[in-house]
Order: sequence, then C-alpha cells, then structure tokens
Amino acid sequence: MILRPVQDTAADAEAVQLLARAACGSPAAADRPPVHQRARTRHLARTDPQGCWLAEQDGEPVGAVLSLRREGVWVLALLAVAPRAQGKGLGRLLLERAAAHGRGCLRGMLRAPSSPAAVRRFRLAGFTLYPAMRLTGRVDRAGLVDPGDIPVHPGGAAQLHLLDSVDRRLRGSAHGPDHGLLLAHCEELLIADALAGSGYCYRDGGEVRLLAATSKRIATRLLREALARVPEGVEARVECLTAEQEWALDVGLEVGLAVESGGFVGLRGMRPPAPYVPDPALL
Repeated sequence: MILRPVQDTAADAEAVQLLARAACGSPAAADRPPVHQRARTRHLARTDPQGCWLAEQDGEPVGAVLSLRREGVWVLALLAVAPRAQGKGLGRLLLERAAAHGRGCLRGMLRAPSSPAAVRRFRLAGFTLYPAMRLTGRVDRAGLVDPGDIPVHPGGAAQLHLLDSVDRRLRGSAHGPDHGLLLAHCEELLIADALAGSGYCYRDGGEVRLLAATSKRIATRLLREALARVPEGVEARVECLTAEQEWALDVGLEVGLAVESGGFVGLRGMRPPAPYVPDPALL
C-alpha cells in the first residue's frame, strides 16, 4: 500500500472521481457533474496539498481523502475507499493523514452519510453529528412571495471582500480561494447588501451551492431569489440543512419542494452556522 499526495493532474482528478462514485456511503457529493468533481480535486491539490492523499495498491487507486484548511477551520471534503479495500483500516488511515493537515484548527466541518461505519468513524474523531435534510423537486412559482424591499443583484470577484466578511461572521473563517472555484463553476452569484444586512448565494442550474447571510431575513430573500431563477423544468436541490436552518425548510415547503433525509453535517468546536447553507463539496 502506497499513500501519496494527490497531484494537480487530470489522471489523479479522474481517479478520485471514480473512487467517490464507487465508495458505498462516501460523504462526497458523488452525484455532482464530473467536471465539477474533477475541478474541486485539482483546486484542493493546489491549495491544500498536505490535506489531500491517494492510496494505491499494486498501482491501482483504492482510497482518497480531500481536506482543506481555511484560517481556523479544517474541512473534510471527501473520504472514499473502494469496496474491495473497505473494512481494512484504510479509511481510518486516510482520515488520520488528512486530519494532520488541520492540526491546530479549533473548528472542523464535514458531511457524513448515514452508514453506521461513517457515523462511528466521525464520532470517534470528535465530531458532533447533526441530522441533515435536503430539499428537492420542481419549484411551484405560485409559492414565491413578494420579495420585499431587499435588493438582490448578480455579483462577482469584486465582492470577494464582502463574501469573506460574511463567512468569518458565521463560521469563523473565510472561504478565501474557494470562491474562485465557485465563481468559475456556478451559473451565478447573487448578492444582497443593504442597511438590513448582507449575504450571498451561489446557484448552479437548480442547485443552491452555498448561501450565507447576516440575518434570516436576508437569507430568506436570497434563497427565494435563487429558487425563482431555477429554469423551468429543472429540479431544484438544496442540501445539508440542519434544524437550525428551518427558515430554508420553510421556503422550500412554500414552493412545493420535498424534504428528504440527507445524512449528517459533522461539526467540531462549533455550532451549526446560521443562517447558512453549506456547499456540499466544500462546506
């Protein structure tokens, strides 16, 4: 067994993507478009080489872990072990290697599936596991209420300082370079910046990727606007909603989305950021 850093190459990105799809119960957003998965892998291989590892046996990839460190928060973005290598301690070894990248971080975040093995592994690692929900379905536009007096407009790289400021207020650290990845691979960034507060939301087709705001009022306005912009006939999707995000659940129910169980959001040294909808691939 060889453990080596993930390289910023198409071959390693493809290997990680295939492992994420093959690993039963992987905490990856394995149903994301392949181009997004590969871009995320290459991005983290550049920004966090010490937190991204690939396990190979007889020249074949059998496990991968991706993690990132942003200021005081360590995030586990992916832990995937091929079915033939499961149950042999490889997952624990990969997690330990990635966790070393977060040494000294007071806070941690991850997304976990409902599998007993994953729940045990992440709880033993010190994470509090919050049951999560997802919203899915076609948007019933009759349920989109009047937006009120909070303007929302498209954003871009010029607003990165605002995005980082909101991040720090909610989760104790900015997403920093991850905003560049999101800007490159999401359809649009929506910004709200008024006397009542500020916030932002990424939308990619029908998926709300990441939403953060300084108040529930701002967050609700952003989510309604994002859902209103989902193209006709496209399924909407909002993931990683804990009980602290009931405002988002209420918006989804207003527009006819269905509520499903969505595994867990794991947090260490922090409460669930609110109002906040994590990016499933970057949290």
